[in-house]
Amino acid sequence: MYRQNYSMAGSIAEFMYKVYGWMAAGLALTAGTAYLVFSTPSLYQPIFSNWILIFGLFLAQVVLVVALSGFVMRMSLQTAIAVFLGYSILSGVTLSSIFFVYTASSIYLAFAVAAATFGTMALYGYFTKDDLTGVGSIARMGLYGVIIALIINWFMQSAQVDYVISLIGVGVFTLLTAYDSQKIKQMGYMMIGQGELMHKVALLGALTLYLDFINLFLMLLRLFGNRREQ
Repeated sequence: MYRQNYSMAGSIAEFMYKVYGWMAAGLALTAGTAYLVFSTPSLYQPIFSNWILIFGLFLAQVVLVVALSGFVMRMSLQTAIAVFLGYSILSGVTLSSIFFVYTASSIYLAFAVAAATFGTMALYGYFTKDDLTGVGSIARMGLYGVIIALIINWFMQSAQVDYVISLIGVGVFTLLTAYDSQKIKQMGYMMIGQGELMHKVALLGALTLYLDFINLFLMLLRLFGNRREQ
């Protein structure tokens, strides 16, 4: 029994290493792409001067997320990896715009705070014995509220409302990080010994946590970021 439990714990740890490894690879690719676009006028000028191209990039991101989330089990592992990495690159292109809005120091600070918060909550979600299903349900409802509020405030353009939305958003994605970490660990238990299927689920888990991190980072940046002087 001890050997069986030890072997299972090792398999789960290996599964989670894959999840966080792919997540880290996605974030590194996004960050590298964002900085490359920002620092290369021949790249950012044609992109951000064409609203049709910008809309196309956002639409492509949505398509890739939906494809990976909904059809990963039907894809080959190589295709799933390509979709994930492609999404990471496209995210880097669109996120390069933050360098034109916020100072570099505030971007790095928001990233560091997001990393510390994400790491703490991911560890909590992984090790806690408490069932976080209720927390996840509350966070999901909060996410829908944040999305609706962002759409409404896009027309209102209220700085006060934006601050409140960002504050709530930080709480929502902090809770989602813990919940998703626990959920992915539980999925890992069911995938032990499943070979390629396990790799696909790890990739899907990486996408989930990648999105949690990116959105937490953006909400923190909206809260505390110092805007560049125009």
